Amino acid sequence: MKSLLQRVSRATVRVNSDTVARIDRGLLVFLGLDYGDNRADADRMVDKLLAYRIFADNEGHMNASVVDVQGGVLLVSQFTLSADTRKGRRPGFSSAMPPLEAAELYSYTLAQLRRQYPRVASGIFGADMQVSLVNDGPVTFLLDV
Repeated sequence: MKSLLQRVSRATVRVNSDTVARIDRGLLVFLGLDYGDNRADADRMVDKLLAYRIFADNEGHMNASVVDVQGGVLLVSQFTLSADTRKGRRPGFSSAMPPLEAAELYSYTLAQLRRQYPRVASGIFGADMQVSLVNDGPVTFLLDV
């Protein structure tokens, strides 16, 4: 399970010209699910991303989490994070979780996020989404559990 975290000033997800999710200051989280990922991995990922200290504290150091700053969290499924790019000029997706299993684990992860933190928005699993963001920093981290 991989999560690409981006600290954002704002982020929006649109599907078919409709805005389906929006946050202001917070984390845009692209979630990639690999074959073999499970609910225990999701629980660890949720705990880690909510506690990950990538926001500035009062002294300007990265010592605050999204929870500490009361920011938003926008979760977006992104199977391309599971791509194997080591060989050739075309990504391979043999390690990506199959869609039906991935949809269930994505839904579980979203539910766990919402259970632990009230400021959570999400894209639509499997939809053709247009994601707009203003990366603050830029600050981007790849978490792997």
